[in-house]
Amino acid sequence: MDLLLLFKVFILGIVEGLTEFLPVSSTGHLILVGDLLNFNDEKGKVFEIVIQTGAILAVCWEYRAKLLSTFSGITRDPVAQRFTLNLFVAFLPVAILGLAFNTAIKAVLFKPVPVALAFMIGGVIILFAERWYKKRLTHERVVLVDSVDQLTWIQALKLGFAQCAALIPGTSRSGATIIGGLFFGLSRKCATEFSFFLAIPTLFAATVYSLWKSRDLLSMADFPMFGVGFTAAFISAFVVVRWLIRYISTHDFTFFAWYRIVFGLVIFSTAYFGIVKWTPN
Repeated sequence: MDLLLLFKVFILGIVEGLTEFLPVSSTGHLILVGDLLNFNDEKGKVFEIVIQTGAILAVCWEYRAKLLSTFSGITRDPVAQRFTLNLFVAFLPVAILGLAFNTAIKAVLFKPVPVALAFMIGGVIILFAERWYKKRLTHERVVLVDSVDQLTWIQALKLGFAQCAALIPGTSRSGATIIGGLFFGLSRKCATEFSFFLAIPTLFAATVYSLWKSRDLLSMADFPMFGVGFTAAFISAFVVVRWLIRYISTHDFTFFAWYRIVFGLVIFSTAYFGIVKWTPN
């Protein structure tokens, strides 16, 4: 196996794990870093989707007690049944719209400059959402949903539609779900944790679909490449998941909003002045 290729996939695995659950868009970062590393062909795009499984398994491990209790109680426990139904309901919108528009979105928007634009727009939306959220908590008597077990199926469906914004690369799946949760009456902790759980069916389905659709591109010789990326994504995502829950107990998402805006401006600047030869739009 080419050592340079292994280094590239290791870097991409780290990027995936660090960004998957933060409101900064893992897909956007992978497109940009893949472009810089010249790993943006069709196989590279499949790789970027498949290594998300490593990040998802980090969530499964961190929340293994919740997942096991849900699985064991699904036939008799109303709480487990409602949680499972909510995940299914929230997953449906992105599954339907993703199948309908995935090819068109990839053809038009999976490029660095459109991603940069999505970064900046998303940052502005987060700033607005945080300002609105704080004002609402200050001036209105609001009872927030503080546990994923308290969600109704209507709230879950709303979060599912919010997640659909992430079909646009650079938007952020977790960011869209979390900010949607703030608008729909969830606490930051509840919105963040539900985004973790919703990622499990969403990204597993995306991985299986991508592998099946691109099966002719892959071979057993690609196993080390996927193994390295998968492992790097798992370890880095595990660290981020634990850190993020502690972070939001005392902070809001404003930092990530400004990060997105500045990062998007950097991409635009490097493209405009020819500092980096990004893939043409």
